[in-house]
Amino acid sequence: MLDFLVSFFTDYGYAAVFGILVLCGFGLPVPEDISLVAGGIISGLGFTNHHVMVVIGMIGVLIGDSSMFLLGRVFGYRIQKIKFFRKILSPRRFSHIQKQFKQYGLGLLFVARFLPGLRSPIFLVAGMSRRVSYITFIAMDGLAALISVPVWVYLGYFFADNIDLLMEYVGDVQKLIYLSLAVVMLICVIIYVKKKFKHKMQKFSDNEQK
Repeated sequence: MLDFLVSFFTDYGYAAVFGILVLCGFGLPVPEDISLVAGGIISGLGFTNHHVMVVIGMIGVLIGDSSMFLLGRVFGYRIQKIKFFRKILSPRRFSHIQKQFKQYGLGLLFVARFLPGLRSPIFLVAGMSRRVSYITFIAMDGLAALISVPVWVYLGYFFADNIDLLMEYVGDVQKLIYLSLAVVMLICVIIYVKKKFKHKMQKFSDNEQK
């Protein structure tokens, strides 16, 4: 996959990187992180500018993500009648994501950027719910993209001449990201449980006073 993307991006430059990233937002079965790394590699090989590649990467992922959110926003629950989107968002997955939103709130939008395979359905549900404004969505998604996009592009750029070592680092960075997300999710769960417990104790205290 990486070799193909590097060859494709070398031939067509920024436009190819941008197009693939937008399509990734629609559920194209191409790893977004590898696409960004490939963009970084062709910059490291001198075909493009690495700083411009970061900007192109940011725009591509945000447009792709925004498309899914806005489609959910415009069509609402009717979008599940469309066969293509029904494959992305099955009734079971829809129910599960709704429960996650109730538990983690906006934090789920931030985390979704780092979850291949779940990113598109989560953004669809966020739009369908109409509880999240587009400004809020793009702020959360953009904040996550500011972390992920530069990391992958610059990683590809700095190790463009040693693909084997690069792939080792890609695996290490992915593990580090998932570990960090696990810690964040654990903190969110602790805060959620603490608030629930405090609310129940307050309710119990109010009942006792009555």
